[in-house]
Amino acid sequence: MTGINTNTQQKTVFQMEAVSKTYDMGEVKVRALRSIDLELFEGELIVLLGPSGSGKSTLLNILGGLDVPTEGKVWFKGRDLTLASDAALTQFRREYVGFVFQFYNLIPSLTAKENVALVTEIASHPMRPREALGLVGLDDRIDHFPAQLSGGEQQRVAIARAIAKRPQVLLCDEPTGALDFQTGKRVLEAIERVNKELGTTTAIITHNAGIAAMADKVITMRSGEITHIKHNRVKVTPSELEW
Repeated sequence: MTGINTNTQQKTVFQMEAVSKTYDMGEVKVRALRSIDLELFEGELIVLLGPSGSGKSTLLNILGGLDVPTEGKVWFKGRDLTLASDAALTQFRREYVGFVFQFYNLIPSLTAKENVALVTEIASHPMRPREALGLVGLDDRIDHFPAQLSGGEQQRVAIARAIAKRPQVLLCDEPTGALDFQTGKRVLEAIERVNKELGTTTAIITHNAGIAAMADKVITMRSGEITHIKHNRVKVTPSELEW
């Protein structure tokens, strides 16, 4: 099966088996995913590469419980997500998954600390907002409003918000897409630090092949299929990336 890792020392977090996703667009059916087999493991940092329309975001949304497959099975730590109700998927997202998107979705009238606190108020075992912001290097910006922060700082607040509930999985969809080269590196440094210090299984969608060098595993997609999986024996730090 494509993408199945036989390393028994790592604990499986996600397993996908023959997962397909078809969207009905009026009279046209669009196949976003085609019979995907994949395993992701505890603490891995994964980069998903591929052009627009290759199925990356659909795959990420299914892993995060934002969407469900048309065919196939998805397990999270042995739990079959394809059998879960809408309420159960909501609970799954709340307890186990942190999301980071290209656009920060911060509330302008709240400070960085207050934006992060929105998540900690509904989490079971949250970090303190100050702790989460410190983990992404924003100790000195906690009382600033979004308008007082740069784009990269706002994205790091969004990462702090995502990790404050101590998720087991962090899913990032083009987190550096709206940022310049140097600012993007700072954001990736924050994501890498979270991955290392919290042991969070982390997946990053990007169009930028240069980012792949920081990953444990690189998954390349095209036309809804996984075309290649590469395991990096040697990783580089975000500061060493060449875009």
